[in-house]
Amino acid sequence: MKFNRLKKLLLTVFLFASVINAQDLSLGQAKGLFFSLGIGPKLPIGDFSAKNGIGIGLDLTLSYADNKILPVFLYTKLGYQHYPASNDLPKISDYSSFYTNEFLILPGIRFYFAPIIKDEILIMPIVEAGLSFGIFNNTHIFKSDSNRNNYDETLTKFGFHVSGGFSMFLLETTISYYFFPNNHSLSLDLRIQIPIFAKI
Repeated sequence: MKFNRLKKLLLTVFLFASVINAQDLSLGQAKGLFFSLGIGPKLPIGDFSAKNGIGIGLDLTLSYADNKILPVFLYTKLGYQHYPASNDLPKISDYSSFYTNEFLILPGIRFYFAPIIKDEILIMPIVEAGLSFGIFNNTHIFKSDSNRNNYDETLTKFGFHVSGGFSMFLLETTISYYFFPNNHSLSLDLRIQIPIFAKI
């Protein structure tokens, strides 16, 4: 029964994505809430890469869909990213180590395009965009002969994020760009999406 309801909701999403005005549904009739878990490597770019190397991160996302707004999904994402020191940093500076931990809140919207493959399996292009709020914790660790004290610093920053990729709906792959002042990064994520509630 639950699988049939999910199947109907997915069909509604796909039909809205291809012919959004062809459905005769009353507003609010189809809706769903979804949970997803994403994980993948993080690449610092620009000034951010001067001290930090390739990191890793994960995110938890709640997404909401309603045929009032399909094929747009609303989401809120909570993310954690860890960046170790770059390999060259101890060679060219007084640092023995340096790492950054990021805690992110990322509200935004996701748009599903019409499927590009729909025979054996449905594959749809997707784009995402939204605002970003981040708490950055930087840990500075210096060499013993540098005469400098180790310390932590915590910064808060606002920015934005954009993503693009492909979705089989329950499994998605995206490339994301995160912009914060002095902290720019790219992310390649594999995301598993689980329906929590679906109503047709």
